[in-house]
Amino acid sequence: MVKQLVLVSLGGGVGSVLRYLVALGISKLFSYAFPLGTFITNITGCFIIGILMGLSVRFSLFDNELKYLLIVGFCGGYTTFSTFSSESLKLFETSNYWTFALYITGSIISGLIAIWGGNVLSKIIT
Repeated sequence: MVKQLVLVSLGGGVGSVLRYLVALGISKLFSYAFPLGTFITNITGCFIIGILMGLSVRFSLFDNELKYLLIVGFCGGYTTFSTFSSESLKLFETSNYWTFALYITGSIISGLIAIWGGNVLSKIIT
């Protein structure tokens, strides 16, 4: 159990730092009311999880320890659903209803497509 916690912590730390850097970089490039940095990390995180899930089923080399490190840890730290929820609430509370609806709908639909795409891609990687 201790080994699993260490692996999740290591992966989560790296994922969190990467999430911060991606969001910071996006916010410097684009200054929209739409939370684009969080949107991009959520979608790319879903894509990465899709690839990792597909690879873990396909290859026996992808053991539980690697799952803890990459899927639970890294992707858990990288994806930002709690930030997504907080930003959605702020959009709603500030009466940005169209942006609120677009952000939620776009994130969910794009996330599902990205996780499916990642999973499909993992099946053609040799």
